[in-house]
Amino acid sequence: MTTAELSVLTLQCPDQPGIVAAVANLIADVGGNIANADQHTDRDSAVFLQRIEIDGAVDWAAFDSGLAQLIERFSMQHTLHRPGTRDRVVIACSAELYCAADLLTRASLGELDVDVVAIVSDKPAAGELAAQHGIPFRLVVGGLAGDARAAQEAAFAEVLDELEPDLVVLARYMRILPESITLRWNGRMINIHHSFLPAFAGAKPYHRAHQRGVKLIGATAHYVTAELDAGPIIAQGITAVSHRDEVEDLVRKGRDVERTTLANAVRLHLEHRVLVWDNRTCVFA
Repeated sequence: MTTAELSVLTLQCPDQPGIVAAVANLIADVGGNIANADQHTDRDSAVFLQRIEIDGAVDWAAFDSGLAQLIERFSMQHTLHRPGTRDRVVIACSAELYCAADLLTRASLGELDVDVVAIVSDKPAAGELAAQHGIPFRLVVGGLAGDARAAQEAAFAEVLDELEPDLVVLARYMRILPESITLRWNGRMINIHHSFLPAFAGAKPYHRAHQRGVKLIGATAHYVTAELDAGPIIAQGITAVSHRDEVEDLVRKGRDVERTTLANAVRLHLEHRVLVWDNRTCVFA
């Protein structure tokens, strides 16, 4: 049985005795079976986090009633994801299309269990890519300063609100988003940054990495927050470079890492394996 066929319960609460036993007993009492479970306690913040995969003939009404009591007892935050629906995803990109193309290919091959509802871009180049995959394309044009920038940001926000995706993936969407958008999509917007954050945040990280003479370059996929390139990190990838590599070589090698890192982060999110607290993530891989 795949993850997509299981119900997934995630829990987060102050660490205290009895949580695991209480949740396990509830699942058993309503006819469920724990197919898989993982948990973590962060000692510094005394936070307990758990992810449980559930199958079996569950009495969901009884489960919801019992869970409500546990939520009150343990001061829990929780999510429950039932099988049978595919997440609706919007992919946003600018002129560089390699990450968007990779995600579309993985979706078409079934590697990512999603419905891509649109490609959104501030550049017309992505229109042909969308057409190749039979995906609707939305162009949100505008400048980088003043009223033109504000108009572009408003158009982007309007498109997202209209499409109502479960997840927005910034696949090299080269715009700095306003707080109004990052707050609206908090925990539901993933960005790929072409650097092993927190090193070389911002623009041209490969150029700065080359100047620094690093021996490893990487990519970081993270949830988007109002602070640029500082959101909770979901996944990171690295590859080796040497003194013989020019900036162009770093860019080429880095693009491969960006593709796989972003795809991995999207998969982890879709499978409900990422829990966030204090701008940090617990990833049950």
